[in-house]
Amino acid sequence: MANIFTVPGEMTAIGIAMPGGPEALVPERRPVPVPGASEVLIKVAAAGVNRPDVLQRQGKYPPPPGASDIPGLEVAGTIVAAGSDADMLIGQKVCALLAGGGYAEYAVAPAGQCLPVPDGYDLAEAAALPETLFTVWTNLFERAYVVSGDTVLVHGGTSGIGTMAITLCRLFDIRIIVTCGSDEKCEQARAWGATHAINYRTQDYVAEVKRITGGQGVQAVLDMVGGDYVPRNLECLAEDGRHVSIAVLGGAKATVFIPAIMARRLTITGSTLRARSVGFKSLVADELMRNVWSFVGEGKLHPAMDQRFALADAAKAHARMDAGEHFGKIVLVV
Repeated sequence: MANIFTVPGEMTAIGIAMPGGPEALVPERRPVPVPGASEVLIKVAAAGVNRPDVLQRQGKYPPPPGASDIPGLEVAGTIVAAGSDADMLIGQKVCALLAGGGYAEYAVAPAGQCLPVPDGYDLAEAAALPETLFTVWTNLFERAYVVSGDTVLVHGGTSGIGTMAITLCRLFDIRIIVTCGSDEKCEQARAWGATHAINYRTQDYVAEVKRITGGQGVQAVLDMVGGDYVPRNLECLAEDGRHVSIAVLGGAKATVFIPAIMARRLTITGSTLRARSVGFKSLVADELMRNVWSFVGEGKLHPAMDQRFALADAAKAHARMDAGEHFGKIVLVV
């Protein structure tokens, strides 16, 4: 396929001067990456900001081998060049999951990790979809295999993950209880569609979950806190319940009472996404196309959007995330 796009040799990208605070993020000139045989080059319209980007900035989450050292795990834009196995995609508007490299004017993505953006869909919103959508789908719907009629507990109800979990649970008729750090955030979560929201600073979420569920507990917990939350989460589970860990923001170790796990037949599992293979992520993209993407096309699935910042203002975007006051997704617009 003839390429109708002119691609420059250099681009502006956001580098990490040294591990530290938001000020460590600085614009710099980089060569435009070249796509491999099964990869595409995306002219980036917008890039999502996620908690793993913050950890990478702090020096706590290095990119996997072979991935770009530029932060950014999701983008949306137009495919302007492609490898020999993917050149039929040139000109398409897509959003894509990346292992890194999103905070830039151009980014390379495996073709299998791209999803088509419907006509009229805001590209900044599209850029806010992949990371949370892939994460919630693989962990809540695959690992915890929740189904219509279930009740789940998700921590961080106003985060990107939390708001996406609320959206998907609403679409698939699943009751969702979320925890938040203030009454205002609880109100925001309920307005977004959470069935119940618990202020973990003023309420015992274990007691509240039991009250809400009539003592039965929930079928699944999606946890990004870890630490002493894990044994408390297990108390929230119904018999045969599933606990899925996706981050350890509150501590990497937990002490659990194994006989209770055995007696109630609980499952403890977890996963990370960034280091998984292209093959795995491509399979997830296929599942999303079959099971979820129609909601995007119908306008029923939109991410909760917080603020948009210019690419050069990535430091301000990270300061916003560090402050913890955001609701939903923060996005960089190119």
